[in-house]
Amino acid sequence: MSSSLKDKVVVITGGNSGIGYTTAATFLRKGAKVLITGRNPGAVQQAVYALGHPAEGFKADQAVPEDAKKLAEYVQSRYGKIDSLFINAGVAKLSPFGNVTPELYDELMNVNFKGAFFTIQRLLPLINDGGSITLLSALNAYSGTPNATVVSASKAALNSLGRTLSRELADRKIRVNVVNPGVIATPLLEKVGMPDVFRTHIGSITPLGRLGQPEDIANMVTFLASDEASFITGAEYNVDGGLMVHPLIGS
Repeated sequence: MSSSLKDKVVVITGGNSGIGYTTAATFLRKGAKVLITGRNPGAVQQAVYALGHPAEGFKADQAVPEDAKKLAEYVQSRYGKIDSLFINAGVAKLSPFGNVTPELYDELMNVNFKGAFFTIQRLLPLINDGGSITLLSALNAYSGTPNATVVSASKAALNSLGRTLSRELADRKIRVNVVNPGVIATPLLEKVGMPDVFRTHIGSITPLGRLGQPEDIANMVTFLASDEASFITGAEYNVDGGLMVHPLIGS
């Protein structure tokens, strides 16, 4: 158990599945108190039950500004503070550029960037001086992935936000960092329609020879929230098995 995370209050958006859930479990093993959020109250409560005490859940849709306000009010009344905020909630839908509708654009931006922006803004007064914010972005912010124009733009904006906030919040010693996952084996791959054969291909061309696992991201996020990362801010970490330095074609 990492003593630097013991009894720390951690808020994780979108924490009922995938990377968020695994990160919540990792924080709990290290002694933290964890509050997860999600849009589906049933899924949130099921995740809380599986995570066990002292995990708690709160229904909040990152795309809805009023939910961020309610979340802040709950955290204030329940915990009085936040030591570490992990902005994990995000959506991904692929579409050729010419087929992107204003509705699809708004759906992705409202969660991935606008929602993240105003969730942080609402929760910031509760974050302890010396606390941390970690943003979950994606390699799409840089990779130029076809059919991912909106997702990529939303993640690039999130990365820019992380850099700017790291400077704005430095006086309070609040550290802000970004994690860019590679292809991670989570239910999201099915949601975006990635076929098994393509997953196998990506694993084979990744320099480290496999897809990422949620634990790979969770380990980085918990490290960035710990005292061991006390001199790290404004940084971005590609947790991708080397994929960004290797072409996505060939064998």
